[in-house]
Amino acid sequence: LRFGILSLMALAMFAALLALGTWQLNRLEWKENLIQTIERRIHQPPRPIETWFKTEPGTDYWPVTVEGTFLHSGERHFFSTNDGQSGYDVITPLEISPGAYIFINRGFVPFDRKDAANRLEGQVAGNVKITGFARSILTQKPSWLVPDNEPVKNIFYWKDFASMRDSAGLSAGSTVLDALIDADKTPNPGGLPIGGTTIIELPNSHLQYALTWYGLAAALAAIWSVLAYRHLYSRRLT
Repeated sequence: LRFGILSLMALAMFAALLALGTWQLNRLEWKENLIQTIERRIHQPPRPIETWFKTEPGTDYWPVTVEGTFLHSGERHFFSTNDGQSGYDVITPLEISPGAYIFINRGFVPFDRKDAANRLEGQVAGNVKITGFARSILTQKPSWLVPDNEPVKNIFYWKDFASMRDSAGLSAGSTVLDALIDADKTPNPGGLPIGGTTIIELPNSHLQYALTWYGLAAALAAIWSVLAYRHLYSRRLT
């Protein structure tokens, strides 16, 4: 009876390990397709944001261009790192027509330059043309491990589009396009913010994870085989 219970437990663990390995293989296929899609898109010529919305809504990493005027008073600060340094990405509403906005991730600033008063040269006035990558918006926290945002302090740990929009001080009746644009590396006056922060190279360790789960399943099968052999051998002796 004891051996039967142990065998059922081993079978359940074996099935779970195989399922985890297969899930990682499926994730591997998804990640490889995503990487290929991103690689194909980022080398396309930039297109006006209006064209992108008509042809590729809800998709990431298309090069786009947009013109408008920054509402610097509404900039939001997303906790980020750049070249090993911690700080914030500056995400600012750009008015592209009267009462219509799109948020631009202008790039990175160190902790001590979070206050716009410490980087006034970069607070460009008048009409500007931005080139960068269109990014789909987030509607929920990507993981429970991510801290909650603090809109009152203007500190965001995940890009909560709705909260950024509602806390930016836009005038009543304003409309905001459901997308973000990561600005490219074109230098800003004074050197800040530092553009071109889009993460292009995505980690892809799913094959290693799959081999690990399958390896554990194989090890479990080998251990159970030895125990089963010993159990049957001992029964023959009695």
